[in-house]
Amino acid sequence: MKVVLFCGGHGMRMRTGTSADVPKPMQLVGPRPLIWHVMRYYAHFGHTEFILCLGYGAHHIKDFFLNYQETTSNDFVLSRGQVEMLSTDISDWKISFVQTGIESAIGERLRRVRPFLDGDEMFLANYADVLTDAPLPEIIGRFEQSDAGAAMMVVPPPGSFHCVELGGGGMVSGITPVNEMPLWSNGGYFVLRQDVFDHIPEGGDLVADGCVELAKQGRLMAYPHRGYWKPTDTVKERVALDEAYSRGERPWALWERE
Repeated sequence: MKVVLFCGGHGMRMRTGTSADVPKPMQLVGPRPLIWHVMRYYAHFGHTEFILCLGYGAHHIKDFFLNYQETTSNDFVLSRGQVEMLSTDISDWKISFVQTGIESAIGERLRRVRPFLDGDEMFLANYADVLTDAPLPEIIGRFEQSDAGAAMMVVPPPGSFHCVELGGGGMVSGITPVNEMPLWSNGGYFVLRQDVFDHIPEGGDLVADGCVELAKQGRLMAYPHRGYWKPTDTVKERVALDEAYSRGERPWALWERE
């Protein structure tokens, strides 16, 4: 399946306010940017055709792939000045780079790359800034067997907050960690059918418009995942991932287990 990646937002909580700011998906985790880790996840399952919805900082993403260095994360032999690669990352990938606007909402970005989907009945989509070990073939399999127009992976709400239940007289009757509550958050991994476009107006949003309308029709499927899932909305979260990578703790890197 083709994979649509939304990588054109400003990512304000990740920015420092300097001219050196790069798009959030280009923030490094180990020697490679976030978007590379997400793409390797999909490629691990055989999905190697990508459509990048570009916007803010598009030149950073283009330059990374146009000047891609396979030697950064692959073994090789250097003999008499010639490099012989022992493995490669992206040699079998096809990547379409599409400018979808600086201020466009996610749904509008998706609308603008619809021609690149070649009318495929189903396709995958992702925010390009969340890492997981979720079983993608299982998610796709469940979706294929349904008549849903969209599927989203859902996860327990992130955070260390506690929900407090109040009883009579202002006394606390219970305290529960938020991630143990019967609540689920959008995990950012989608499987979509073409008819999702019927519910996204011009300038609209994928979730607030498309998914909400499909949910009203009983055609939005959820895949609950309690395994590894880490967002990178802030500098702190990105640094934590980078430190975990350095320690060799990278459960999202399923390709390293081959």
